[in-house]
Amino acid sequence: MRKSQRKFVGAILMLSFVIVYALVGMALAQARFVQQAPGLLQALYYAVLGMAWILPIMPLIKWMERPDRSD
Repeated sequence: MRKSQRKFVGAILMLSFVIVYALVGMALAQARFVQQAPGLLQALYYAVLGMAWILPIMPLIKWMERPDRSD
Protein backbone atom coordinates (compact mmCIF):
# COMPACT_ATOMS: atom_id res chain seq x y z
CA MET A 1 0.00 0.00 0.00
CA ARG A 2 1.40 3.40 -0.93
CA LYS A 3 1.86 6.16 1.62
CA SER A 4 -0.98 8.25 0.19
CA GLN A 5 -3.35 5.28 0.47
CA ARG A 6 -2.19 4.58 4.04
CA LYS A 7 -2.83 8.22 4.95
CA PHE A 8 -6.35 8.09 3.53
CA VAL A 9 -7.22 4.84 5.33
CA GLY A 10 -5.52 6.06 8.50
CA ALA A 11 -7.42 9.34 8.46
CA ILE A 12 -10.74 7.52 8.20
CA LEU A 13 -9.78 5.11 10.99
CA MET A 14 -8.53 7.95 13.17
CA LEU A 15 -11.69 9.99 12.68
CA SER A 16 -13.87 6.95 13.45
CA PHE A 17 -11.85 6.16 16.56
CA VAL A 18 -12.00 9.72 17.88
CA ILE A 19 -15.77 9.89 17.38
CA VAL A 20 -16.35 6.61 19.20
CA TYR A 21 -13.85 7.56 21.92
CA ALA A 22 -15.59 10.90 22.47
CA LEU A 23 -19.00 9.25 22.72
CA VAL A 24 -17.73 6.68 25.22
CA GLY A 25 -15.97 9.42 27.18
CA MET A 26 -19.15 11.50 27.33
CA ALA A 27 -21.15 8.48 28.50
CA LEU A 28 -18.59 7.72 31.20
CA ALA A 29 -18.56 11.38 32.26
CA GLN A 30 -22.26 11.09 33.05
CA ALA A 31 -21.67 8.09 35.29
CA ARG A 32 -22.67 8.49 38.90
CA PHE A 33 -19.17 7.91 40.29
CA VAL A 34 -17.80 10.80 38.22
CA GLN A 35 -20.68 13.15 38.95
CA GLN A 36 -20.41 12.58 42.70
CA ALA A 37 -16.62 12.83 42.82
CA PRO A 38 -14.93 15.93 44.25
CA GLY A 39 -14.08 18.69 41.78
CA LEU A 40 -10.34 17.98 41.77
CA LEU A 41 -10.93 14.31 40.98
CA GLN A 42 -13.31 15.26 38.19
CA ALA A 43 -10.70 17.60 36.72
CA LEU A 44 -8.13 14.81 36.85
CA TYR A 45 -10.58 12.44 35.15
CA TYR A 46 -11.22 14.90 32.32
CA ALA A 47 -7.51 15.66 31.89
CA VAL A 48 -6.60 11.96 31.68
CA LEU A 49 -9.51 11.19 29.38
CA GLY A 50 -8.62 14.14 27.19
CA MET A 51 -5.06 12.91 26.66
CA ALA A 52 -5.56 9.12 26.69
CA TRP A 53 -6.77 8.91 23.09
CA ILE A 54 -3.23 9.64 21.90
CA LEU A 55 -1.82 6.29 23.08
CA PRO A 56 -3.94 4.03 20.84
CA ILE A 57 -3.59 6.40 17.88
CA MET A 58 0.23 6.52 17.89
CA PRO A 59 0.75 3.12 16.18
CA LEU A 60 -1.71 4.18 13.48
CA ILE A 61 0.17 7.43 12.89
CA LYS A 62 3.47 5.56 12.72
CA TRP A 63 1.96 3.15 10.18
CA MET A 64 0.61 6.05 8.12
CA GLU A 65 3.99 7.79 8.04
CA ARG A 66 6.02 4.71 7.14
CA PRO A 67 7.97 5.30 3.90
CA ASP A 68 7.03 3.44 0.74
CA ARG A 69 9.01 0.33 -0.15
CA SER A 70 11.27 0.66 -3.15
CA ASP A 71 10.50 -2.29 -5.40
